[in-house]
Amino acid sequence: MKTIKGPALFLAQYAGDEPPFDSLEGIAQWASKLGFEGVQIPSWDKRLFDLERAAESQAYCQEIQAMLAEHGLAITELSAHLQGQLVAVHPVYDSLFDGFAPAELHGNPEARQAWAVEQLKLAARASANLGLSALATFSGALLWPFLYPFPQRPAGLVEEGFAELARRWKPILDVCDSEGVDLCFEIHPGEDLHDGITFERFLAAVDEHPRCCILYDPSHMVLQQLDYLAFLDRYHPRIRMFHVKDAEFHPSAQQGVYGGYSSWVERAGRFRSLGDGQVDFKGIFSRLAQYDFAGWAVIEWECALKHPEQGAAEGARFVAEHIIRVTDRAFDDFADAGTDRQANRALLGLD
Repeated sequence: MKTIKGPALFLAQYAGDEPPFDSLEGIAQWASKLGFEGVQIPSWDKRLFDLERAAESQAYCQEIQAMLAEHGLAITELSAHLQGQLVAVHPVYDSLFDGFAPAELHGNPEARQAWAVEQLKLAARASANLGLSALATFSGALLWPFLYPFPQRPAGLVEEGFAELARRWKPILDVCDSEGVDLCFEIHPGEDLHDGITFERFLAAVDEHPRCCILYDPSHMVLQQLDYLAFLDRYHPRIRMFHVKDAEFHPSAQQGVYGGYSSWVERAGRFRSLGDGQVDFKGIFSRLAQYDFAGWAVIEWECALKHPEQGAAEGARFVAEHIIRVTDRAFDDFADAGTDRQANRALLGLD
């Protein structure tokens, strides 16, 4: 068995225009002092990382790795969540998602999608140059407006949606395969891949592609009322990444899973900093150890109440305390009788 690596921190929610959060080295110094051992880098944020340069230059990648190593940090994975979202956008969301792309592509969905596809391919190459084995993304969504429809969905709509989603992602998955990188889709509401059934539909549509994998985040399962521990039992062969994020769900007479358009503070289901919600992390870390998960425990801070810097400081300690150092021997080895095959056969009455 392997011991999970960590704690690590996803930097997307921490990048900003003020020191130390306005550069990768500034964040590295800050994160290292909190006890982090790794960082997950958002590939779209030029303040932290130049994706195009990383895809082309091994020397640039080595510079980044050396700088982080000086602070006791490693890159866990790259994130291409925002670009992945743009691979598949229903027209109702066009204007909202323009903000994820360069200004010159706004109002041009076809050009925006082509840019996003190229970004994912660059992220796969950059990951390979960095020696990384997994890349995080979103699937995007063509079907989300029809999740809970009235009137009913037309026959064949879901099948057509997943066939198109697979058509768009298959070439990206093939590039990931050629680069030796698993593409990990975060199972997330708002995406066409938002639960186990939708992941299985997509996996079938891409012909069980070996690089089609999962980023596991239990918080999104709490908010959907999924069994997030059983999810690990069922899908662990495809889980390559782990976001450590807490959540809570308190339904009332007024609202439940859908939240009644309430703010995050007022929703029945809301994200919380680690240890403040309802997620059974002891159960999760135990199962990940059992299933020999070889990746990183990466904190993603999202909380409606607590400041992100407090969440990071507390989260680093929380993850460190939950990582299970797996055993290298059986607990009853002290009672080993030291028998061999011949003795075993004799005990079975076979000789």
